[in-house]
Amino acid sequence: MAQDPRDSDPAVAPGPQAAFTHRQILAILSGLLLGMFLAALDQTVVATAMRTIADDLDGYALQAWVTTAYLITATLVTPLYGKLSDIYGRKPFFMAAIVLFVLGSVLCTFAQSMYMLAVFRAIQGLGAGGLFSLALAIIGDIVPPRERARYQGYFLAVFGTSSVLGPVVGGVLSGQEEIVGIAGWRWVFLVNVPIGMAALAVVWRVLHLPPVHRPMRIDWWGALVLAVGVVPLLVVAEQGRDWGWGSPRSLTCYAIGVVGVIGFVAVEYFMRDAALFPLHFFRNQTFALGVLISFLVGAVMFGAITVIPQYLQVVKGSSPTLAGFQMLPAVLGIALASVLSGQLISKTGRYRIFTVVGAVLVAVAALLLHSVTARTGLPVFMTFIFVLGLGLGNLLQPLTLAIQNALPPRDMGVSTAAATFFRQIGGTMGVALFLSILFAKLTPAIGDQLQDAAQSPEFRQAVAAGTQSPDPAEAGIARALASGDPSAAKAAMEDTSFIQHLDATLAAPFKDGFATAFEAVYPPIVVLAIASLVLILIWREVPLRTRSGIDESERAGG
Repeated sequence: MAQDPRDSDPAVAPGPQAAFTHRQILAILSGLLLGMFLAALDQTVVATAMRTIADDLDGYALQAWVTTAYLITATLVTPLYGKLSDIYGRKPFFMAAIVLFVLGSVLCTFAQSMYMLAVFRAIQGLGAGGLFSLALAIIGDIVPPRERARYQGYFLAVFGTSSVLGPVVGGVLSGQEEIVGIAGWRWVFLVNVPIGMAALAVVWRVLHLPPVHRPMRIDWWGALVLAVGVVPLLVVAEQGRDWGWGSPRSLTCYAIGVVGVIGFVAVEYFMRDAALFPLHFFRNQTFALGVLISFLVGAVMFGAITVIPQYLQVVKGSSPTLAGFQMLPAVLGIALASVLSGQLISKTGRYRIFTVVGAVLVAVAALLLHSVTARTGLPVFMTFIFVLGLGLGNLLQPLTLAIQNALPPRDMGVSTAAATFFRQIGGTMGVALFLSILFAKLTPAIGDQLQDAAQSPEFRQAVAAGTQSPDPAEAGIARALASGDPSAAKAAMEDTSFIQHLDATLAAPFKDGFATAFEAVYPPIVVLAIASLVLILIWREVPLRTRSGIDESERAGG
């Protein structure tokens, strides 16, 4: 029997039936995964190396703006990529996203100041905003929802792998003085170039989708007004801790943000179907509740995970690289839950039960992490974050799948971009909220622990011995403690690295104080997880379609 040519050559586009073979899907998937790996790895690599970069460019106080610039552009362009790809097709925009990301990486390599680096990271963000959402939208185009969960598990596996590899790669590269005559930290960006070129080549070679062109206005005004609303809110989320949440600058950002969001809703109303997020989509209960749950899950996920490496580094004394490895149980939990839920969703066609299980597991994990102290063993702590990973793995994939399934296939880009956009906004707000809680509790908690420790003869002896220490960091803290200077407790707000230089007895109150502040983060996470669970319980489950997005669109006439 003659072999199907589509099996022998992944570059051959499918015929009129718009059905892709498993081999073709895997070939396309390889390019999509490379693109997603590019952006996911970059985030964790840069985060690990940022302190070294800031020191080299003499801009320690400016490093938050480098993160903010990337976050703003990546978030803003996500809905634009979704809408434009629905109108003109996915492939050109996915390839453009890779090119922009690689271009930004090359420019970042040669940055001479933190201001230049912030601008170049913003260019990277223009590419990153398309890499995540378009990859998931393309899978939505070529794989039926009922089967999609099996393949989307690969994306979460890549995301998890990058979260472990990132700190290792970032630590190794930034720790080198020079590599081939180029400063080690510059390779943090340069390493993206070969990965990006490989992704570009694979996508160009294997991604062949039916041509798409839907005559429609482009919602440029919506994009502009969205920027007016979202940019100040993202800026204050990143900078509000330093400015003060009630400072004039923060209040100005709130006011501009609210006006911008109201203006965006008005523009979307007048743009109707051409809007970035057509308002009538939100009359669909599954879609509307889905994006709200995505917002809450983003806040829980990014908020919960952001503070875990800080606990490992400050309390357990782990290096950034080691802390990356110690996060592996959370990554394994996400990967395991996403793979198992994907297989079961494919078999049963039911997805809501997994989001229920996920929300319950996240709430349980947050309660367990609330019980953590400085003396909690690493195996126990890793078990707790494994449970957290299991919960997140059961939430992330079914949510994206349900939101994609709630809207017509022709709007796959918009639905996927909505899931990504609202999860990212939720994550940004969550990180701002939970880091604010952590740092608000930190100084009082350390102060209380130091007062309690001062009653101990052993601690007083350690302070006296520390004043004579040859280590300037230990001697300085010991002298501050001996004189009753409150700056000792406040020092941890600026730089926690000194804790690892202290005698174990001197370090104990600082570690206990940080652990106290750490566990205070998790009761609000329990509340958000329960709120997510309540919304999931009233969320209507729509049967999953059995045809791919392309097939459904062609049967509907485009």
